[in-house]
Amino acid sequence: MTEDQRTTDVATGGPAIPRRAFLWGSAVAAAAPILTEADLAWGRMASQGMGVLPPEAVIINANENPLGPCKAACEAITRILPLGGRYDRMGQLDALTNEYAALHGLKPENIAFYAGSSEPLHYTTLAFTSPTRSLVMADPSYESAAAAAQVSKAKVYKVPLTATFAHDVKKMVAADPAAGLIYIVNPNNPTGTITPREEILWALENKPAGSILLVDEAYIHLSDEQHVLDQVAAGKDLIVLRTFSKIYGMAGIRCGVAIARPDLLEKLTPYYQNAMPVTALAAARASLADKALIPTRKKWIADSRVETIAWLKAQGYKPIGDSHSNCFMIETGRPAKSVIAGMQKQNVYIGRIWPVWPNAVRISVGTPEDMAKFRTAFKTVMDAPALTAAEPRAGSRGPVGMSRSKFLS
Repeated sequence: MTEDQRTTDVATGGPAIPRRAFLWGSAVAAAAPILTEADLAWGRMASQGMGVLPPEAVIINANENPLGPCKAACEAITRILPLGGRYDRMGQLDALTNEYAALHGLKPENIAFYAGSSEPLHYTTLAFTSPTRSLVMADPSYESAAAAAQVSKAKVYKVPLTATFAHDVKKMVAADPAAGLIYIVNPNNPTGTITPREEILWALENKPAGSILLVDEAYIHLSDEQHVLDQVAAGKDLIVLRTFSKIYGMAGIRCGVAIARPDLLEKLTPYYQNAMPVTALAAARASLADKALIPTRKKWIADSRVETIAWLKAQGYKPIGDSHSNCFMIETGRPAKSVIAGMQKQNVYIGRIWPVWPNAVRISVGTPEDMAKFRTAFKTVMDAPALTAAEPRAGSRGPVGMSRSKFLS
């Protein structure tokens, strides 16, 4: 094999990456943006010329955690800031990898950290889909994988949720015998609903030969649902994504992780992996060490969500499904764009629209004060005649070609 065909990792002695594959992968990865929740949440407002929002605005549109990083994480960031002029030469990444693996009964080689979970979601889609290997996902669900599939020129099969708003895993598995990637978000975004673990395990055992199951557990800590990390330890055809953006409150600091067999993680490496911010590494380690963080924040978010949903139901409004996350959907009975516009006039910024449900809006769970203002504004908007707004076009149920404008609708 020639030098042009293969490079050698001289520094580590690890597996060499084919040079052409690396260059091709890097070029493809750069061909379209990696869409994050922030891009999707703010994209439409940016297109309308909205800049910095007023300080008194209620911002519940991006599934952020208003608590922010825990105290220990903030202190860890402060301590490491003087070293911020260097890349990680302090062993923070190795330490975090070892600690995370030990915490979840895995090996360090099962763990790969990224600057947020959007990067490995994008790269996994590029690695395992192609013009002949499709992406299968739920509808509605998190849109970023479909955006990446546009880059790999893969067909996207969008399967409606079940009557209980879980992923319909049997229809997903049957959608395409040549599927490359089956994507499950659990709890789901935007509905916050659960797909039971036994359903995911069924999909893992019955998926098309050669396909990979991608389970996005960004919101798993907010629910009581059991994770599937043990299936990684068992060596299954599975990649699990986690993030520190949600319950850990680090959305603006960027730390996510892909968890899988080493050979699957290796397939992501040709597409590019940025150096991890030392602040994110330090904050993540401190967050993992805070044993009270998950149960305390889980209850705080759940209390605010339950109170708001109970009020909505008492007022005759229609939440969709049973959310176990920091977001939920409401069926408004009118074009959702008009509701969003009306809420903005009340200085409350709520989530975006999924084309399959043009009359539904997503609400992120904010502070109790945020949710009290939301309730007041929502009643004001819903008691008034609907504002004039163009109704978004309903999405297709079958293989679709995706455009960036669809994700920012």
